[in-house]
Amino acid sequence: MTRNLLSICLLLIAAWFPRVTAEEIPRTLSGKPDLSGNYDISSLTPWTRPKALGNQLYLSAEDAAAVAARQAATVAGTSADSDPNRDAPAKGGNVGAYNYFWLDFGSEPLPIDGKYRTSVLIDPPDGQMPVLTAAGSARRADIPQFDYYGKPTDEAWWLETGDDPYDGPESFTLGIRCIYIDAATLPARSLPYNNVKTIVQTDDHVMIYVEWMHYARVVRLASDGEKPEHLAPEYSAYGGDAIGWWEGDSLVVETTNIRDWPGTLRDGLRIVERFTPVANTGLVYKFTVHDPEYVSSYTGEMLWPRTDDQIYEFACHEGNYAMGNMLRGSRMLEQAWREERTSGE
Repeated sequence: MTRNLLSICLLLIAAWFPRVTAEEIPRTLSGKPDLSGNYDISSLTPWTRPKALGNQLYLSAEDAAAVAARQAATVAGTSADSDPNRDAPAKGGNVGAYNYFWLDFGSEPLPIDGKYRTSVLIDPPDGQMPVLTAAGSARRADIPQFDYYGKPTDEAWWLETGDDPYDGPESFTLGIRCIYIDAATLPARSLPYNNVKTIVQTDDHVMIYVEWMHYARVVRLASDGEKPEHLAPEYSAYGGDAIGWWEGDSLVVETTNIRDWPGTLRDGLRIVERFTPVANTGLVYKFTVHDPEYVSSYTGEMLWPRTDDQIYEFACHEGNYAMGNMLRGSRMLEQAWREERTSGE
């Protein structure tokens, strides 16, 4: 009786944990690669390539080590204690942002197949973003928020121009409101902090949880070898509608129905991602963005190393005091603007 009970327990344990092949790629009971786990994509490989490198795709090991050494020196230099007797910032000047205690750009460029890339973008061949089309430039020019940054904020200039940049939270970008940031989500790139991603996989869904802005992408997987259908365009989201299927050991994810700030559907925008496991390492993440607002598509590739680090709560929206203070400051500037003109009259 005891021996039978032990056998049952062993079978349950075997069913619970993913199987591991000789290549050390975890697999589910159905034989598919099990991508479940945490990944830290912090990397010093830049998104676009330094223009001086032209079409050079790889760094030498020595150059990659030099990049890592410079980053280590930067971290050490900026981690020194601040002078407690320093003067206050000049009025209207830059008060600064996070110090390096809060930042994590990564410690080195991450190699793919043992080679260090000069940029995440590999197509176009020069590692640069394609040129915007006329329509793409026009749409960006029509988004008011692009004009607000950098304008003087010592008076309520918007009361003269008729703009409404600070009327309420809805006027702010999704990033300022701590709701969504596309650069951390789709396609994912290494950013100054909160670079951990969590993947949870079942037979018919994959969830990709993004630490920055705590956004969860849910991918519907193919059933019985049939590719899922995308939802109708009116069912849109900032993270889009994602469907997935397996091509060998690679999970292919196609996302459409992507909404952009301030809430409009991006017609024709389609992003295809490939998640390919690498034994004892993590996975290679490759993406191609088909965006009609650029003259051509663009492709990037980067390593997602597995990590034992846990994902942190990104309670930015819940404690977004900066946004409230921006609105309060705007009301004060508006009051001063009106009082100045009333006294003048």
